[in-house]
Amino acid sequence: MNIPAVLPCSFNRLQCSTPPTHLLRLVIRKKGRLVCRLSHDNNKDNDQPLENTCLENNDGPQLNGLTGFEPWLKQDDTDDQLASESPLPGVKPQQLDESIRIPKETVEILRNQVFGFDTFFVTSQEPYEGGVLFKGNLRGQAAKTYEKVSKRMQEKLGDDYKFFLLINPEDDKPVAVVVPRMTLQPETTAVPEWFAAGAFGLVTVFTLLLRNVPALQSNFLSVFDNLDLLKDGLPGALMTAFLLGVHEVSHRLVATEIGIKLSIPYFVPSWQIGCFGAITRILNVVPNREDLLKVAAAGPLAGFCVGFILLLSGFMLPPTDGIGIIVDPSVFHESFLAGGIAKLYLGDVLQEGSPISVHPLVIWAWAGLVINAINSIPAGELDGGRIAFAMWGRKASARLSALSIGLLGICSLFNDVAFYWVVLIFFLQRGPIAPLSEEVTHPQNKYMALGVVVLFLGLLVCLPYPFPFSNQPAL
Repeated sequence: MNIPAVLPCSFNRLQCSTPPTHLLRLVIRKKGRLVCRLSHDNNKDNDQPLENTCLENNDGPQLNGLTGFEPWLKQDDTDDQLASESPLPGVKPQQLDESIRIPKETVEILRNQVFGFDTFFVTSQEPYEGGVLFKGNLRGQAAKTYEKVSKRMQEKLGDDYKFFLLINPEDDKPVAVVVPRMTLQPETTAVPEWFAAGAFGLVTVFTLLLRNVPALQSNFLSVFDNLDLLKDGLPGALMTAFLLGVHEVSHRLVATEIGIKLSIPYFVPSWQIGCFGAITRILNVVPNREDLLKVAAAGPLAGFCVGFILLLSGFMLPPTDGIGIIVDPSVFHESFLAGGIAKLYLGDVLQEGSPISVHPLVIWAWAGLVINAINSIPAGELDGGRIAFAMWGRKASARLSALSIGLLGICSLFNDVAFYWVVLIFFLQRGPIAPLSEEVTHPQNKYMALGVVVLFLGLLVCLPYPFPFSNQPAL
């Protein structure tokens, strides 16, 4: 029996190997399971039958020789159609022009010359957003493999394509994705960014002023008749704006150092706390999870540090006018952090049902801490969501995000701030986070610790203080 020198192999279904020239072997797998192994020794008589080892096929009768293999041996038409639904989150499906898709010849170069036994051994491939998703075995450390493959692809193909090393959510194994760079262009908006950001900023200035004038909060319509009262809210508005600025500037300083481009911040006005913070988009591809963690944690970490110092200062400073702001001690039950500090500094003065006078800085700093805390919630594309993704990966962070949004939804039944915030997250910030260049490598422990600190501080600000402010034993 004559056996052809070259056997057709479908990337998705067959693994062919030709060891020494005298021995030809065909190994056929379906869904990763060995189905049939055929071998023939050319040194023997040509009439020697094929050595055949076939397993029972779950989808049909036992397969002998090549009988029944026609549907598998036929190459799937999708091998040439390199645009389909995205198997991974973070990239929207696109209708691509034929000229943008990766040519089949380029796919062969990627498979045979760019990837290899020393980096990523390819076993199969699938269409992916105008490019190709390669499945296989990662060899060595992910970070070094990414550098090697990127360098080889640059030498062979130039800058036309972008390489990603991701985790397949189906089996949690590394996959390599190559897409044309033209598909990664940021989306354009109908309204210029600076115009939209400026409009949101002006409204935020108004809500910051309004939030610090209690007399106007009870009757919103009276604002237009008493605009001169807004100036009374200027000190508090400036302090909250200062904490917002510390948060945003810290993000940008770290992002600039790493080489990550950020969009103009869109400040989100809030009737309750003045501002919910800012929505800032990442404009380019983040290199790895550690870099994402650095950028995401920088803002809330700086905001918490400055806000905590100001809060302590507020408790230590006496009211400048001898009166200050009169508050009921029950308000400190709304935050474990604020309540604990209040109990530590005020001691026996803090009694249930006995109003006390505090410096306005306490309220201003507390508002800044709340803004940092709600942005540290591990949900969607908030700072906390990006931190969770960087520390624990895409699948775990997606589950944590769903849990956080669910808990916020329950809290929204009792708290109007939680209600508005969960609505904003769901419509504007629920994600998913766009793919990073290399998502396999975990951040260093020191950066993981910073991420845990940010999430923990956010929890302390948001959780209520459960202990009574009284020296009398509870009845």
